[in-house]
Amino acid sequence: MLLAEQSAEELQAPKNGVSDKFKAEFADNSEDSDASFTDSDDSDEELRQALLRNELKPGLNVILKKERQPVNDTIKLKAALELCTLKAPWLERMDLVNDLAPLTPELALQMEKHEQKRANQFKGNRKIPYVAPEADTVLNDFKREILFHRQAQAATVEGIKRLHELGVPTKRPDDYFAEMAKTDEHMQRIRKVLLDKQEGIAKSERIRQLREQRRIGKLIQREATEKRDEERRKMLGDIKKFRKGKLSNLDFLDDDDGPRGEFRKSGKAPPGKGKKKTVSGKRKARDAKFGFGGRKKGMKRNTKESCINDGPKRRPGGAKGPGGKGGAKNRPGKSRRAQMKAKGGGRKK
Repeated sequence: MLLAEQSAEELQAPKNGVSDKFKAEFADNSEDSDASFTDSDDSDEELRQALLRNELKPGLNVILKKERQPVNDTIKLKAALELCTLKAPWLERMDLVNDLAPLTPELALQMEKHEQKRANQFKGNRKIPYVAPEADTVLNDFKREILFHRQAQAATVEGIKRLHELGVPTKRPDDYFAEMAKTDEHMQRIRKVLLDKQEGIAKSERIRQLREQRRIGKLIQREATEKRDEERRKMLGDIKKFRKGKLSNLDFLDDDDGPRGEFRKSGKAPPGKGKKKTVSGKRKARDAKFGFGGRKKGMKRNTKESCINDGPKRRPGGAKGPGGKGGAKNRPGKSRRAQMKAKGGGRKK
């Protein structure tokens, strides 16, 4: 047994209610204990450690721990196992002890991809320290999950086989109807909500398609308008060039890609050009005399043709015009007009 450490002042301090004889005996014992503590420092260290471990109890003794002896009583263990074992048929227990299922090619390929992905992570990132595949916890976890999967697969195959041997069906019949946990009214409300949601989605989709078609139609119409305007500008530019003499012909008007090409392809005449205008004889005579456009200055001068001409040309039909009417009446003389005025045959005001 070990004594607790006390200072010399505490030992020498007077204590009320203690006899002198006890004081003397206690002083002798304290001196002996001081000498023993100074000789053995190990005892002080043991006391400090016991105090830190909260093993010191009221008094001067230290409670020592008892070493627990291991007990391996196989007879009692087997008896306890027999008590907790469920003695029921296999159909009630459904426990299986089997080996792992063979590794399928899909799982092997998945494992290979996982290892390659892990290797690429180490290769592309220098901040992550390299770990060998055998010691990699990530790969080990993945392989452990694969083992669980294979174990469950083998147990499923074996369990279904045993159930078939016992005559227990493992699939529901086609005409099986399970009892619903919800009422028909509740399911009708759910069905109505789902139908409303589907109708809303379909309506928004139709609106979106219409907007898209309208947008595409506007784009096509704009492109056609721009193309037509561009062709018109090109044709007007070519006409101006022809007028200025930069172009020698009007072949661009016969181009199928031009503004009139669509009428030529379809066989329809352009608007306003369906019928030929009939030219009257009077118009022909004026065109022959005055021409129709072009230069007019100096065209009436004496030429070889005008000198050979016998006389003034007359229009067909004699002195009368194309309409068959006679010429204009001559104005009566001054005396004749006065006589007509006196007789009242003059113009009425």
